[in-house]
Amino acid sequence: MGGNVGQLGTHTCKSLAEDDPSDPVEPPRRPTGNLIMHSMAMLGREFCYAVEAAYVTPVLLSVGLPRSLYSTVWLLSPILGFLLQPVVGLASDHCRARWGRRRPYILTLGILMLSGMALYLNGDAVVSALIADPRRKRIWAITITMIGVVTFDFAADFIDGPIKAYLFDVCSHEDKERGLHYHALFTGLGGALGYLLGAIDWAHLEIGRVLGTEFQVMFFFSALVLTLCFSIHLCSIPEAPLRDVTKDISPQQAPQDFPLSSDKMYQYGSIEKAKNGSVNPELALQGEKNKNPAEQTRKAMTVKSLLRALVNMPPHYRCLCISHLIGWTAFLSNMLFFTDFMGQIVYHGDPYGAHNSTEFLIYERGVEIGCWGLCINSVFSSLYSYLQKPLVTYIGLKGLYFMGYLLFGLGTGFIGLFPNVYSTLALCTLFGVMSSTLYTVPFNLIAKYHREEQEEKRHQAPGGGRDGGGRGQGLDCAVLTCMVQLAQILVGGGLGFLVNKAGSVIVVITASAVALVGCCFVALFVRYVD
Repeated sequence: MGGNVGQLGTHTCKSLAEDDPSDPVEPPRRPTGNLIMHSMAMLGREFCYAVEAAYVTPVLLSVGLPRSLYSTVWLLSPILGFLLQPVVGLASDHCRARWGRRRPYILTLGILMLSGMALYLNGDAVVSALIADPRRKRIWAITITMIGVVTFDFAADFIDGPIKAYLFDVCSHEDKERGLHYHALFTGLGGALGYLLGAIDWAHLEIGRVLGTEFQVMFFFSALVLTLCFSIHLCSIPEAPLRDVTKDISPQQAPQDFPLSSDKMYQYGSIEKAKNGSVNPELALQGEKNKNPAEQTRKAMTVKSLLRALVNMPPHYRCLCISHLIGWTAFLSNMLFFTDFMGQIVYHGDPYGAHNSTEFLIYERGVEIGCWGLCINSVFSSLYSYLQKPLVTYIGLKGLYFMGYLLFGLGTGFIGLFPNVYSTLALCTLFGVMSSTLYTVPFNLIAKYHREEQEEKRHQAPGGGRDGGGRGQGLDCAVLTCMVQLAQILVGGGLGFLVNKAGSVIVVITASAVALVGCCFVALFVRYVD
């Protein structure tokens, strides 16, 4: 985010799906049905996430994964996501596919999600059918399962950025806000459905006997929901591809100068620096003859240009990223260890006891109740995302952001200090407040920042001395989303050590403290646009 993507270039592109910021016309208003169809991708994604949360640990245990490899499984995907997600965001900003800029990436990542689920839910069964030797069978089962988990997490984490950028590209400002609320609504609904599906005892039902094991049942429903939801999403709102602006310049217009592009224009290559905010189309047309589009696009997406964009991001974008990192660190600190906290601290069970012991059975009961708590979180996240629309008119985005962090911090603090089954389940509703806040408010602010920049450029006279190095919305959404991966790295690398030293209660206390620090940060450092 931020900075110039490169020097002034020979090849200028513009998306037909977006309006130039100097043009006062916004994209048309989208019907509610289109926005709901667009949000179905979030339902499918979160449904599969919930299935993974419920089943990935039993799957890893069933294939005999050594404890030494657990950290590798959980940390490899967020590390890859943190390093590569801005690259994917920048690449989608420059994508010239005929189907649009974002949808090719969404389709590819959706296929990777489906492939990852197929590997980690069915890999053991396939290996058992093909390999007889127990040692080789165990090695191959562990390998395929690990590849499946990492592939699924990688794709599911990446896909959020292109989905948000797709929404921003094709919607007016009002529709962006509505669309984000629908995204949060269907995210909570998908999580709730996924957790409820995992709570059903499929082994005693006819479909369980037909498909074989519980893992195959979950794959069948996950693949069905994911395919259906993403098909609806990809057909929701049409995208137009980037077009070549230089082809629209007639020979009579060539000697004249035209103003540099704004954040919706992208330059490739370099022939000379602009003077007074304009460039000569004759040179642009001459350079066009020597460079093909694919070669130009590769030049635009160099590591150097990406690092320049990240380093030069405006301070308010940087502060928003930091606040998003704080929020997700607090949220994940609680969510990743919540069922273990319920089993050990609330129910006083022992996960290391013999599997037929009372202590272990009590622990399993606590884990089961913890899953219901996560379901409560998902349901209330959907409800709260609907309540955000009237609330924002009274307290604004700053009030919503602050309240989400504050309620989560207080709720987790009470859970850690007074662990009780009923109060803990009741306070799980506050997890939903935080979840909905993280899925909507930061992206709403990104949309407002972009709109503010467009308004400034719209009122600026041509040749005003400002360069054309605006950031693409795909890169902005990707950098904001990769804060989730950085939070996963921090939580996975640090909290495991604390849990081993102080027990699961340290998890909710840490989550509470981080969230309360986040309250101060979002109140003092994040910039809000009216």
